Amino acid sequence: MDVTSLRPYVKFLRAVRRLDTQGRFLWPCLKMMSLAARSGAFSPYMQATAFTVAGPLKALVPGVVVKGEKVLLDTKKPFLCRESLSGQSPKTGPAVSVSINGRAGVRFAHTDIRIPDFSDYRRPEVQDPNKPSNESSESRRAFSYLLTGATAVVSVYAAKTVVTQFVSSMSASADVLAMSKIEIKLSEIPEGKNMTFKWRGKPLFVRHRTEKEIAAEDAVSLAELRDPQEDKDRVINPKWVIVIGVCTHLGCVPISNAGDYGGYYCPCHGSHYDASGRIRKGPAPLNLEVPYYEFPDDDTVVVG
Repeated sequence: MDVTSLRPYVKFLRAVRRLDTQGRFLWPCLKMMSLAARSGAFSPYMQATAFTVAGPLKALVPGVVVKGEKVLLDTKKPFLCRESLSGQSPKTGPAVSVSINGRAGVRFAHTDIRIPDFSDYRRPEVQDPNKPSNESSESRRAFSYLLTGATAVVSVYAAKTVVTQFVSSMSASADVLAMSKIEIKLSEIPEGKNMTFKWRGKPLFVRHRTEKEIAAEDAVSLAELRDPQEDKDRVINPKWVIVIGVCTHLGCVPISNAGDYGGYYCPCHGSHYDASGRIRKGPAPLNLEVPYYEFPDDDTVVVG
């Protein structure tokens, strides 16, 4: 039975549809009959007849007729390729012939695809697919250990760099470090005089003591002092007394070469300090602070 033998059936359906202009009764019944016929004995003749054709790729196998579930080779049809279908099939897609109410489909025969070979990138121990993996575990384990060790070294170095950069960011900058020290020429300070310098925003007293002042301060008893401290513990060179000029009471700036003991006097509340910067009288509880300093040579002192 060919598709052409169904033409009377199709003409009959069209005539019934013209007679039943409202389409309320006959046409739905005929649609049900058509659906039953396609699912019954007429289904093999109502399915699509599709040809595997050449698309915009390379040449395919000879023409194949798909009818039902069987695939037959039609030896009378020419080979379907780009050259034989030139001018007949579209250049940008497939060509398909189907029957009435049939579903269309296209099959491309990808017979020219080559699977890439990655043998050059694989280790010789694992190229044989029939070889057990435990036979090559030693070489693979050595590589894993090497990779893990290298990763650990790089990670530790990166962590060390990050921590170093973080700690360095919290340290003082170059301009702050430059202000943290002051170098003073001692030859500019005459004996028995005191000079005031600005250091870290505070007054710095540098006193060139005479031999009489050195002997007087060294003879002071610790029992007389509110904040007991030997004179030799407050100086490196007995000739030079270096203290911060801030009163330990309320932070005022004392006056040098003044007071009852000839050292420093704070006029704000009447604190008296001796020539070693020790509190002798008044409300101040502690001696004047002695900063860190050193003598690079006999004529220079660096404070800070």
